[in-house]
Amino acid sequence: MALEKTLVLLKPCTLQRALVGEITNIFERKGFRICGMKMMQLTDELLSEHYAHLSEKPFFQRVKDAMMTAPVIALCLEGVDAIAAVRALAGPTNGRNAAPGTIRGSYCMSFQENIVHASDSPETAAVELARFFRPEEIFEWNQATFPWLYANDEF
Repeated sequence: MALEKTLVLLKPCTLQRALVGEITNIFERKGFRICGMKMMQLTDELLSEHYAHLSEKPFFQRVKDAMMTAPVIALCLEGVDAIAAVRALAGPTNGRNAAPGTIRGSYCMSFQENIVHASDSPETAAVELARFFRPEEIFEWNQATFPWLYANDEF
C-alpha cells in the first residue's frame, strides 16, 4: 500500500446546489488529507484537453458547456490507495446507478451533473494534478490525526 495523491473536481452543479462544504467534509471525515484546494473557472481550451478522450462522443460539447456554467473547486487529496478509495466513495458515474451512501448515490440523479470528477488511475492522477495545480499549490504537511487513520505498516 502506498500514499497516493489524486485529483477531485467539485463540479459546477456542486457549487450551484451549495454542497461544497458537505462534499469536502465527506472526504475529510473519511481520512483524506487535503494537499491542495482552489476555485477556478474552467475554459473551453482546458476542458478540451481534460476531456480529450470524449472528443468523438456526441455529448462532448454539452459536457464542456456544463463544466463552464460556474467555477469548480479543484482538490488534491492524499491517502493510502487514494485513487481507488476516492472513486469508491464517489460511486459510479451515473448517479441513478450509484449505491446509497456514495457521494453520487446520495446527491445526484444524473450521468453528467454527478457532483465530482475523480482521477481513475495513478497515471491519470499525475497528469490531471499537473493540469489543475502548479507544483507550489500542492502542500506536504503533517496531519495530526494521520497516525490514527492507518496502522503503522500501511504507508
